[in-house]
Amino acid sequence: MKRRRESDMARTVLSQADISRALTRISHEILESNRGAGGLVILGVPTRGVFLARRIAEIIQRIEQGAPASLVGALDATMYRDDLGRNITRTPQPTDIPAGGVDGKTVVLVDDVLYSGRTIRAALDALSDIGRPKVVRLAVLVDRGHRELPIRADFVGKNLPTSTEERINVRLREVDEVEEVSIESPRDAGAATSGTTATSGTTAAPRVFHDPFDEGSDEPDGGTR
Repeated sequence: MKRRRESDMARTVLSQADISRALTRISHEILESNRGAGGLVILGVPTRGVFLARRIAEIIQRIEQGAPASLVGALDATMYRDDLGRNITRTPQPTDIPAGGVDGKTVVLVDDVLYSGRTIRAALDALSDIGRPKVVRLAVLVDRGHRELPIRADFVGKNLPTSTEERINVRLREVDEVEEVSIESPRDAGAATSGTTATSGTTAAPRVFHDPFDEGSDEPDGGTR
């Protein structure tokens, strides 16, 4: 019996078109809040936050005449996390700061899922070692609640109330070849594997959120980071 794909068991909450509309809306909100693209820096938090940041920057550059050509970058916060002692440390990803730096700029951090807030806290610490922005904002595709720190997103694609046992799967075409956001409950995951075995020649679907440092991780503790 063929193993059922993970996406067959999860409930889709954002389609590719929904994600595109959410990012377009977020881009407009960023421009309105900043009164244009002047002094704006968009930094994605690896992994999927980097791809979302690039898309937001592209939209802003299409909307705003004269938007800086060097607008987007990446900010890795791996070594600033407060849980390195009890979690396996991933290989740090490149940090790429646009020309002109962040001093005196409006910096928008971009991540895919906001959960406990610990990833963003680490990102703020990493940013403080790079420079002193005028203001720091946060944009996320999904806010699933369950905050452990006093961190709030300024721009949200979708607020998605969840239980701590549920898993949020974010798939983007740049890394997953498909594009959707889905929610999976423990009973869905159990049904996907109970009594099934992958047959010879059958390729199992890739796992989502290999990265244990992503806010929406499918780690055993429910991704509380």
